[in-house]
Amino acid sequence: MNPLISSLHPDFLNRMKELLPDEYDSFIESYDAPRTYGLRVNTSKISCEDFEKLVPFDVQKIPWIKNGYFYSEDTRPSHCPLYQAGLYYLQDPSAMTPASRIPIEPGEYVLDLCAAPGGKATAAGACLQGDGLLVANDISSSRAKALLRNLELFGISNVFLANEVPAKLAKGCQGLFHKIILDAPCSGEGMFRKEDALARDWTPNKSEELSKIQQELILLAADMLRPGGMLMYSTCTFSPAEDEKTISAFLEARPDFSLIDMEGYEGFTPGNPSLGNGNPDLTKCVRIFPHKMQGEGHFLALLKKEGEAVTYTASPKCKLDKDSQKWIRAFFEEIGFHSLGGHPFDWNRVEVRKDKVYYLPKADTSCFRGITFLRNGLYLGDLKKNRFEPSQPFALALHKGDIDAVISLDVNDERLTRYLKGETLLIQEEEASHAKGWHVLCINGYPLGFGKLVNGTLKNKYPAGWRIMG
Repeated sequence: MNPLISSLHPDFLNRMKELLPDEYDSFIESYDAPRTYGLRVNTSKISCEDFEKLVPFDVQKIPWIKNGYFYSEDTRPSHCPLYQAGLYYLQDPSAMTPASRIPIEPGEYVLDLCAAPGGKATAAGACLQGDGLLVANDISSSRAKALLRNLELFGISNVFLANEVPAKLAKGCQGLFHKIILDAPCSGEGMFRKEDALARDWTPNKSEELSKIQQELILLAADMLRPGGMLMYSTCTFSPAEDEKTISAFLEARPDFSLIDMEGYEGFTPGNPSLGNGNPDLTKCVRIFPHKMQGEGHFLALLKKEGEAVTYTASPKCKLDKDSQKWIRAFFEEIGFHSLGGHPFDWNRVEVRKDKVYYLPKADTSCFRGITFLRNGLYLGDLKKNRFEPSQPFALALHKGDIDAVISLDVNDERLTRYLKGETLLIQEEEASHAKGWHVLCINGYPLGFGKLVNGTLKNKYPAGWRIMG
């Protein structure tokens, strides 16, 4: 017997027998099946078609995720320069599903309430295409820092990254968001095959304790959603107390919300009304079981708030002193800067704080006063004596065609790995757009990081904290 199965709590196994009376044996057998590995393409930077042409290892489409791909266990996609360029995110195929089933449009205000490590937040940010506002929040400061790195890697410029308790965030954000994702803290039963420590730590009363927290969080999220908005609630557990019962209690407390259908897939299992309060609409929820799909366990419920959708647009008006603007403009001219992520650059959104330069979202973030945050907008770089030095997040926010000064190497060029280790590179004259000065090193045109070209040598400006080892 699989040692993981023998370590599963008898109460958990008995509940799964009740939940899956005709499928229990198949469910147990899934623990012996190999894990599946997935990545999600960053379609704000590259199309799936171009990614398939460029990726140097074997991938297969995930049939229910439009921009998702399986890769084999022996592949190391995090070692590929395409990953360091933010062209894809590594994520379990089932965990990709919630963000893929909430229709996010450019220009909207979107909240990921429990966002670390960033799988759903990066997916939402890619859908926004640099327009609107993404608020990504996590209560843990250490997880929020990891979340920031993933958002920067994905090149998401229109982000407000909060490190706050949800109740405090909700006070200032009543009715603010068009779409909210709540991937709630849960008992993690759907991840036992992936993380056996979760199985060892499981207790019979854990679900009931977590259900209370989930019900508090979903009510806070409901208050932050504007009329006509949508809320995606998800967990990675099989527990009815955390799934159908939590949704049942929420709908009883908030009759202004209703469950709505999601795009289906043959492997999805409908929610079970008998596991909640009997509401027949619970069949609009989705359960994902590992014996029916290539992924781990998940639960999804898409809810809509009554009322007409409200539009809201605002933009900051920052005051930038002439000297600061002078040095930033000089750098932009040197690299032939045209746009940021395909959008015209708006000088009214540039803010300098302690010589650090930020590009704020095209949104009114005044409601976040008093909120603990790690980032508001895109960190462009630093003002030093008579010059501007760009940041790594700025490089990753650039899209193919945004600037002229590029050095583009093929994805299989060994110099890319050397660059990511912090080494200087020899560049042939025909490989560089300009004879000298600042350039962005690219992978087949997709920005990776900055360097400074001097006499055919690219001085490496890839930050030490971003470098790969080995």
